[in-house]
Amino acid sequence: MRKVFMPLFIVFMLIIAACGSNNTTNNPSSNTSISNATTSNSNNNSANNSEQEAASTEPQMVTYQSENGPIEVPANPQRVVMLSSGYVGNVLALGVPVVGVDSWAVGSSLFTNQLKDVAIISEDDVEGVLNLEPDLIIASSTTANLEKFKEIAPTITYTYNALDYLSQHVEIGKLVGKEAEAQGWVDDFKARAKQAGQDVKAKHGNDVTVTVIEHYAKQMAVFGNNWGRGTEVLYQEMGLGMTEKVAEMALADGYYALSVEVLPQYAGDFIVLSNDGSDNSFKETDTFKNIPAVSSGHVIEANAADFFFNDPITLEFQLQLFIDGFLGN
Repeated sequence: MRKVFMPLFIVFMLIIAACGSNNTTNNPSSNTSISNATTSNSNNNSANNSEQEAASTEPQMVTYQSENGPIEVPANPQRVVMLSSGYVGNVLALGVPVVGVDSWAVGSSLFTNQLKDVAIISEDDVEGVLNLEPDLIIASSTTANLEKFKEIAPTITYTYNALDYLSQHVEIGKLVGKEAEAQGWVDDFKARAKQAGQDVKAKHGNDVTVTVIEHYAKQMAVFGNNWGRGTEVLYQEMGLGMTEKVAEMALADGYYALSVEVLPQYAGDFIVLSNDGSDNSFKETDTFKNIPAVSSGHVIEANAADFFFNDPITLEFQLQLFIDGFLGN
C-alpha cells in the first residue's frame, strides 16, 4: 500500500504545482493590473516632471521695499529697462542685463561697449518700452508715464539724492539680488579713495583746494560736493577742500552758474574741468590763463559726458583720473 500511495502522491503534487504556475503566468487580470500600475506611475512621473519644468521656467519673485512701498520684482532680472540715466552704470557694474536706456546714458563713452546692442528709448515711448518685454523697469521719481510703465513690468523709482551716492548703489544691489557684491565694491572704493586723498595731501599740503567746473553747451558752473562731475570722490571720499566762495554759492543747491569773468574768485589750487568741447574760447582769455591753477598746470580735464554720473563705472574712471592728475606731476 505504501508503494502505491507515494507515486500517486507525487503525481498529485506535480499537478497542483503546474496549475499554480499557469495561474501566475497566464492570468489576464494579473497582467492587466501590473500594466495599469506601470502606466499610472509613468503618467504621474510625467505630470510631476511637467510641473517641475514649468516651475523652473517661471521667474522667482521677491518683495522689494521701494520708496513707494513693497513691490514684487524678479529675484534675478534679465531684461531691465533704464528710464533714468543716472542709475545705468550701477546696474551695468553689477552685471545685470540691460535692454533699454535713454539717450543721456549712451552719451558716456564709459558705457559704450556694454550698451552697443541696447535700444535707446525715452519716458515718452511707452510702446517702445513694451516691445522690449522688460521684466524690470528702473526710473526716476519724476519720470513721465509711470502708471503706464507699471502695467508693463514691475517699476521701481528712486528720488535723486534721497540716498547718498554709495548707499544708492547698495540699494540698487538689493533690488537686483546683488547686495553683497554692491557693498563689497563700496567698501573697497572708499578705502582706495581715502588713501588717494592722503597721498594728495602728502604731496600738495593738507589745505590743498580743488574747484570743479563744467563747461557744457556754452554754460559754465562750479559744483558742490554731491552733484556728480567727480565732486563726491574729491570732497567726500578723498577729503579735499573747496574754496570759501564755492562753499558759499554751490553747496546748498549743488551747483552755481557763473561767467568766466568771475571764475578766479572760485578757483582753488587745482581745477577739475569737464568740458563738452563745443566752445573752448574761454580758455584763450587772459582771465582764465592767469588763474594760478591754470598757469601752474594744475588743471585736470575730462569729457563732460563721461563725468555726469556717480555710478561705479564712472567713479572708477574719475578716481584714476584724479590719482594721475594730482600725483602724476
